[in-house]
Amino acid sequence: MPSTLSTLSLQISSSLPIALPFNNLKEPSFPHLKRTHPCLQNCKSTKISSPIITCVSGRPKRKTTPLNRSDKSEEEELVRCIVRDFSGKKPLVNTLNKYVKLVRTHHCFLLFDELGKTDKWLQCLEVFRWMQKQRWYIADNGVYSKLISVMGKKRQTRMAMWLFSEMRNSGCRPDTSVYNALITAHLHSKDKAKALQKAIGYFEKMKGIERCKPNVVTYNILLRAFAQARNVDKVNALFQDLDEGIVSPDIYTYNGVMDGYGKNGMIREMESVLSRMKSNQMKPDIITFNLLIDAYGKRQAFDKMEQVFRSLTRSKERPTLPTFNSMILNYGKARLREKTESIVKKMTDMGYKPSFVTYESLITAYGYCDCISRARDIFDEVLESGTEVHVSTLNAMLDVYCMNGLPTEADLLFDYMYNRGFVMDSSTYKLLYKAYTKASMKELIEKLMTYMDKDGIVPNKNFFLEALGALGEKVGKEPSGRTARSSTKLVGTKT
Repeated sequence: MPSTLSTLSLQISSSLPIALPFNNLKEPSFPHLKRTHPCLQNCKSTKISSPIITCVSGRPKRKTTPLNRSDKSEEEELVRCIVRDFSGKKPLVNTLNKYVKLVRTHHCFLLFDELGKTDKWLQCLEVFRWMQKQRWYIADNGVYSKLISVMGKKRQTRMAMWLFSEMRNSGCRPDTSVYNALITAHLHSKDKAKALQKAIGYFEKMKGIERCKPNVVTYNILLRAFAQARNVDKVNALFQDLDEGIVSPDIYTYNGVMDGYGKNGMIREMESVLSRMKSNQMKPDIITFNLLIDAYGKRQAFDKMEQVFRSLTRSKERPTLPTFNSMILNYGKARLREKTESIVKKMTDMGYKPSFVTYESLITAYGYCDCISRARDIFDEVLESGTEVHVSTLNAMLDVYCMNGLPTEADLLFDYMYNRGFVMDSSTYKLLYKAYTKASMKELIEKLMTYMDKDGIVPNKNFFLEALGALGEKVGKEPSGRTARSSTKLVGTKT
């Protein structure tokens, strides 16, 4: 069977756009408004574009001017002010009323995003109800699509369905974007079989409504979902549907399906989609390269992974941090320490600065390679750098101790970070609970539960199911023959 990887040496199309860093925004400016709030006292006076409001289906659309980068910075700064002012003790509406002269539809969209990053989906509904009472509010499909999407990500499928009904009751008629959001919301639910059945039901319904015809986004959502579910027949049927229809697949179509297959270890199917992509004269982009590298790395097909990497370096594209992070982690899991360190050197030689994910990948890699002391060195470097320490970075180091049969060292590290005022979340407690239970450390379990009580984390049924679910299985990531041993570096101290 001829290799499909030779196609990766093709020239790559345009590079990906670079996102503006959220933390480097300039001081905002708000025009012709009284600056009564401290956040707005020092704002300069520049003109801002009119709010963008999409009208109800059936009404003529207003012409709007796209917001420039300065306007976007102002909007984001205002939203950050609102989020900072919202303490959680009082309704979010009280905070919104302080900014009533400033807030418009596009600010609410940003608020939905910010609240959606956490579990504050109920506050999204508060913002929505507040919007409906404002004079400038016009019932709009875009608002409902956004809210349905947020509810879906939080697995609030019933709430997404309620919003869909509310939208129709408000006089809006569903369109393709609304159905796409609804399909995605269902696909976030835990019952995947039922979710896929619902998704196909909506897909068939869309075909019969002129304004709701499936577009390439619809196909991309479904193709990825069925690839992740390992349903090859349905993926092929959807591709055939695309071939026979007027909608053409794009680079996201192929990347989504290849990623779905790759994450399931279905390498042959992934390479088949790559061949289909080549036959349609579609050139791979950096996302294509990265998902191929990750898929081959996870299957420890390192010859193919390295071949893809060489093709990437010969192309017009440049590797990204996820490229290196994936290779570091997968070499580490195979206990190939020299290969891992060579990738780190190559990354630094090419001028890349490690991210917190890079450090986590390296910590985990050293954990698999029995280099516990080296993993701790990396963790200490992160602590001493003065940069923000993520919970996932702490979890990576704790997991290294636990996978190497060192629950006591994990407990010492937990105490050390807790006493420094580091804020844990349920993921840390879940990881330790699982490790302590596996090691039959009753005292450490009781101690952990005390800390959870102090932090107001109440373990529910899902906590115990997720924490203990894998205990009956052989832990695949723990190398054989490994026994508890003393660490060469104690927590909180240096040798």
